[in-house]
Amino acid sequence: MSTAANGPASYFPSIEKKYGRPVTEWLELIRSSPLTKHMELVAWLKTEHGLGHGHANALVAHTLAEARAK
Repeated sequence: MSTAANGPASYFPSIEKKYGRPVTEWLELIRSSPLTKHMELVAWLKTEHGLGHGHANALVAHTLAEARAK
């Protein structure tokens, strides 16, 4: 039995479906950005890449949490 994703990752299937790009591409895009603050990255994804606030927030939260865990 598989378990559903929790937290920001729960948005990933809908992000891939809506924007047509795999989540791995979005995460790499965020990692390669010179921006480092959460809301700066969210605003950038919204304005430059057309993501909605919730989707941008989920991707940024996941990426920054990964970086802190390292």
